Amino acid sequence: MPLLHILLVAIIQGVTEFLPVSSSGHLILLPNLLGLEDQGQAIDVAVHVGTLGAVVLFFWSDVKLAILGVPRLLAGKRDTEGATLAFLLLIATVPVVIAGFILKITGLDEVMRSITVIGWTMLLFGIVLWWADQTGASEKSDGNWNLRDAIIMGLWQAIALIPGTSRSGIAITGARRLGYDRTSAAKLAMLMSIPTILASGGLLTLQVAGEADIQTAKDGAFAAVFSLLAALLALKIMMRLLQSISYTPYVIYRIILGCTLLAIAYS
Repeated sequence: MPLLHILLVAIIQGVTEFLPVSSSGHLILLPNLLGLEDQGQAIDVAVHVGTLGAVVLFFWSDVKLAILGVPRLLAGKRDTEGATLAFLLLIATVPVVIAGFILKITGLDEVMRSITVIGWTMLLFGIVLWWADQTGASEKSDGNWNLRDAIIMGLWQAIALIPGTSRSGIAITGARRLGYDRTSAAKLAMLMSIPTILASGGLLTLQVAGEADIQTAKDGAFAAVFSLLAALLALKIMMRLLQSISYTPYVIYRIILGCTLLAIAYS
């Protein structure tokens, strides 16, 4: 695969994974709109590893807390902050795993990979994000996260299996509707991405196991590094901007892109 193509995939995945604009939608559009070959599952695994590394590094204090809480959780106890966080992240991941399994065995995951679907989801869920952001209260912080909210946000996150929805965007939408402030909504959405990316990345790894050669491994390493760097930059910028602006700029981008894609699809 050409180096420029790998670089484009890595940067697009890294930048869009944590912004509410849909990374999967952009990766599907890249070969369709530019006439490039699909990057393949091996590169998909690599860029997922990169973005996973970015969110772990960026929120290391919270990730470390959850990791230290896992032994207590395995012992059937939730008597520490870390064990509670690990439990809530696990609960929030269950809906997307179940929904993903259903879509996989029915073949619907491939059926939905079209410009028309991405155009509509970009547009409609962008509007839903704007509505939730503008009407949602800001009375809760990430420290108030509880079992009920984890379940509800997990159900919202499962909708992101429809290409173009945006996993982070739909999780943020759910959090804002539950009354979390903008920064806390983004933080919870990012933390929820860790077990989700681990699950999807693990599935992809099993599918490509044994198929990779030395060149593919080199391409994957390159993609992972640039995806990590791009994701770290995107996270830093977004979390800083959220202290002073709303999610409206991302909504505007989604609406413009969605309308453009629908115009192409129906022309």
